[in-house]
Amino acid sequence: MSERPRRLARSPIERPQRQPNRDNAFRRAAHALHGWTSRPFLARPDRFRRFVPAILAEGAALEAMDDAEFAAHIHQFREGLVRGAAASTALVSAFALVREVAGRALGMRHFESQILGGLAIYHGAVAEMRTGEGKTLTATLPAAAAALAGVPVHVLTVNDYLAQRDAESMAPVYRMLGLSVGCVVRGTPAQARREEYACDVIYCANKELVFDFMRDSLLLQGADRPLQLHAQRLKGRRFVDDTLMMRGLHFAIVDEADSVLLDEARTPLIISGGGHGNIQEEAVLVQALEIARQLQEGPHYSVDKLARRLELTRDGEWRIIDLSEGLGPAWTGHTRRLELGRQALVALILFDRDSHYLVRDDKVIVIDENTGRSMPDRSWEQGLHQLIELKERVSTTHPNETLSRLSFQRFFRQYHHLGGMTGTAGEVAGELWSTYDLPVTRIPTHKPSRLEDRGAQILATIEEKWSRVAERVSALHARGQPVLIGTRTVGASEALSAVLGRARLPHKVLNARQDQGEAEIVARAGESGVITIATNMAGRGTDIKLGQGVEARGGLRVILTELHESGRLDRQLIGRAARQGDPGEFEIIASLEDQILQNNAPRASRMLAMMPEGAGRTRLALALMRLQQWRAGRIFASRRAELLLSDENELDTLAFAGRHA
Repeated sequence: MSERPRRLARSPIERPQRQPNRDNAFRRAAHALHGWTSRPFLARPDRFRRFVPAILAEGAALEAMDDAEFAAHIHQFREGLVRGAAASTALVSAFALVREVAGRALGMRHFESQILGGLAIYHGAVAEMRTGEGKTLTATLPAAAAALAGVPVHVLTVNDYLAQRDAESMAPVYRMLGLSVGCVVRGTPAQARREEYACDVIYCANKELVFDFMRDSLLLQGADRPLQLHAQRLKGRRFVDDTLMMRGLHFAIVDEADSVLLDEARTPLIISGGGHGNIQEEAVLVQALEIARQLQEGPHYSVDKLARRLELTRDGEWRIIDLSEGLGPAWTGHTRRLELGRQALVALILFDRDSHYLVRDDKVIVIDENTGRSMPDRSWEQGLHQLIELKERVSTTHPNETLSRLSFQRFFRQYHHLGGMTGTAGEVAGELWSTYDLPVTRIPTHKPSRLEDRGAQILATIEEKWSRVAERVSALHARGQPVLIGTRTVGASEALSAVLGRARLPHKVLNARQDQGEAEIVARAGESGVITIATNMAGRGTDIKLGQGVEARGGLRVILTELHESGRLDRQLIGRAARQGDPGEFEIIASLEDQILQNNAPRASRMLAMMPEGAGRTRLALALMRLQQWRAGRIFASRRAELLLSDENELDTLAFAGRHA
């Protein structure tokens, strides 16, 4: 993917990164006050508009140049940066230059809205741009501007597919500017990763980058400050230069920023190794599952599926103690036996097949709940993964020792410059500011939206829901309108596929089990009469272009068959329609048996089921679903705050002990 750069801006051993201030009560209060007074100003797009006329004017002059003159201008501009041009002048010239290069290399010059988005990212904000406004092209403005100044740039997104797609599609822009572009995805060998990270602009999935950073940190054994790194070199640890992958944390542009910085930040990332197991340990886990199956909800434990939390009652604790008597030395410790019983309950009750994981080739494969993608190289910790393997009767793996642990919050706060973009940041603007000092700037659309809301229907049962969806899809297919049907889980997508199959409606399924040919499925999803069933994989970053004649039929119709705990995921799926001024439609066809109600408000759901179908029941059911989404948002934000506080306490402990995390 990469072109080997002519030079390295910095040696990997230098590894620059910011040391974030640790939170305390005074700092949090001061930061909140600063946010209350300054954030409204920092979030206004008007503060960047003064640059736009100058960028467009300079761009018009560049457009008049022939190819030879333009190539000479690029060379002169880069030399001027080396000599140290004025910052404001250099920014205008860099954006104008990148815009013209995009026009010549891709046939696409940035719109004014994209220039505003690029300026917001460059100035350390999250640009909230409506889906379909061209965020991939927008990112080239700040990325190339920083890279031209010699700053290594990381462009992060939510999965390998998008990272590779964006790197390949935007590579002509960077190469015309004399910049190298790299791409790091799952399966890239270690030596190749180092070469990719040596490029000027690197596209990668967020978790790949964080794990590579953690591996480098393990190699350095905590010596990550400049003087410590220099001391390592003086000691003769030259091998570090040849094995470290990354060159520090300089400049990051985070695509789908709310997903990467918040949704995926509820649990830390962990590198494990050196694991070993034995028959006795597996036997203990089998015993734990047998005990858990004898416990009953209510008298022995309580469950909050929205918060993904399970608590033992006093009677439940005594029941585990009674059932574990005489089972062996592993059950002698009071705390250990209760934790084994609770963890087995979690595996049985809170983790569902084809929702949270797949079983494939005698293995349990984790599904990323935010992206809907399988993660074959990930596993749950503290014996949970092995308990689920035993629950599903597949071969068990060995639990590993935790070697490194890092939260997204701590990682991203170490970048010297952080900016991002997404279509759904307004609801979490306060948390982005309090955690990362990132204001959210709402960018106006290039063209007015033509999205049409076709209403909602809430059916009593899942079977009725699938029947109604099939009726709607059949009618839309008959008139040649493409349909994208969003499902929440792999199991739901396959159940609907069976219903459409019986109705003889041709369709494609895109989920964690059936992800082959993803690019082709997405490319055809906007063509006349095409029916696509998809999980969250068709949400963020998916660009569905309309086929010939589709615009006259109303554009793409998106059908939501179940609401997520996060309303932003629903908005992302809806955003696949009506992109860049195209027509588009969406509707909701859900049921009272959907997880968001059954898991969190079963009694209210049963009461609604006694009402006749109609607008009144639909309004009440939707209001109840929105309430659960609000509750989930509060719970998830609280969990992220707890994780951040835990990180701060860990840093304080390590600092007191004279070590570094």
